[in-house]
Amino acid sequence: MAMTSVLDKDSRLVWLPVLLGYLALLLPSLYGLLTGVWATEEQAHGPIILSLSVWLIYRQWPAMLAASADGRPTAAGWVLLLLALGMYVLGRSQQIISFEILSLIGVAAAVLLLLRGWRALGVLWFPFFFMLFMVPLPGPLVSQLTMPMKMAVSYVTEHLLYAAGLPIARNGVILQIGQYQLLVADACAGLQTLLTLEALGLFYLNVVRHTSAFRNVALATLIIPISFSANVIRVMALTLITFYFGDAAGQGFLHGFAGMVLFLTALILILSLDTLLQWFVKKRAAARPVPRD
Repeated sequence: MAMTSVLDKDSRLVWLPVLLGYLALLLPSLYGLLTGVWATEEQAHGPIILSLSVWLIYRQWPAMLAASADGRPTAAGWVLLLLALGMYVLGRSQQIISFEILSLIGVAAAVLLLLRGWRALGVLWFPFFFMLFMVPLPGPLVSQLTMPMKMAVSYVTEHLLYAAGLPIARNGVILQIGQYQLLVADACAGLQTLLTLEALGLFYLNVVRHTSAFRNVALATLIIPISFSANVIRVMALTLITFYFGDAAGQGFLHGFAGMVLFLTALILILSLDTLLQWFVKKRAAARPVPRD
């Protein structure tokens, strides 16, 4: 036991420079992200995803240590480490944010493989997968997929508010309500919002860990209409704020508050649907005939 303890301490001392080196890569990148792309509305979910990922790793850390107690470090970690460092150099020097974020995830996974082996990564696979939602998608792909979503959100918003008796009209993705014109921007009904809400749903599923496969698959699939509904509610809120309180209110503080409305609405819808699915699963289980001996 004493020898094992000494070896563990020696191992920590050997890998301490590696961990410090990772922090040397991570901290400048984090500062650049927080003052750059993560400060924009489209990528404001980045710090949230990172914080939740770190919490998931902390939550599963004891299980990882127990599962990899007799695990062996793997040489694949060196391959992944070299590839990730090369991607970091390319992303940092050419200002390719996607490469830089992917490289930091890859370096962390490589260090884990070198320290604890495949078993450790097998336990912590979801936090590393969850971090992928921080990676911005290519601009042309986002633009191509976002426009139909913006058109659909604008269409539904117009018809719902018109049915409520408000003076609203639409031209493409531009809403005209009273004397005000509102452009439905990418951040209000874009692909990144869908991905963020999908990440929120997957995080919820990972935390609650339902035993019913039907319940998990159904809830993960329903995230898409939940995202659409939440976006419609957000655009409707901004439209109503602008109509009743003026353009300054709609574009100022209340615009940011509408973003909170988006995620709160999505969370309420996820919890409500999960409760409904739970009732359905229990009802279906109760309706099954009891096998007789």
